[in-house]
Amino acid sequence: MTNDHEIIKKINAGDTTAFELIIEDYKRLVYNIVFRMVQNTKDVEDLCQDVFVKVYRNLSSFQFQSKLSTWIGTIAYNTTINYLKKKRVKLKDELGKNSAFEDYISDENTPQDDTEMGDLAHRLKTEIESLPIKFRTILSLFHLEEMSYSEIAKITNLPEGTVKSYLFRARKLLKEQLLKKYQKEELFQ
Repeated sequence: MTNDHEIIKKINAGDTTAFELIIEDYKRLVYNIVFRMVQNTKDVEDLCQDVFVKVYRNLSSFQFQSKLSTWIGTIAYNTTINYLKKKRVKLKDELGKNSAFEDYISDENTPQDDTEMGDLAHRLKTEIESLPIKFRTILSLFHLEEMSYSEIAKITNLPEGTVKSYLFRARKLLKEQLLKKYQKEELFQ
């Protein structure tokens, strides 16, 4: 990542091309938050654009009282929640393509390794899709985006203790679902 302070100075000074760096640095975060909550792919793309428009319009008011990623994540989360409230859209129930689970599949693996990891990733995605939205979102922010409890609490506007509790319950529920549906041998061959 680039230096957020310097980029924001450039943007506030009128260098609109510098905003592309913000988009590049934070597009994965925004996409992951929106994608976990919304079902329609076109809506996900539109919401991500809306988020970055809001970020651009409000960047001059950013005071560095939190990390820029936390601030942008909060905008993404709130924008998506507001969209869902207005549209009463069915919440997205899957990790989807391009998840971090697919990162485990590498060129160094044998085709059999890739197949087994792909199968495990598919099973995880399938089970995660059945988790409640808050659990799924917090699980994604913690494990995929590697955010701290306090950052997640700021983004979701939940107390830090609730974030910890939801994360614990999400992991426990996911483990129970996996063990109930699959034998240990099937999961970890």
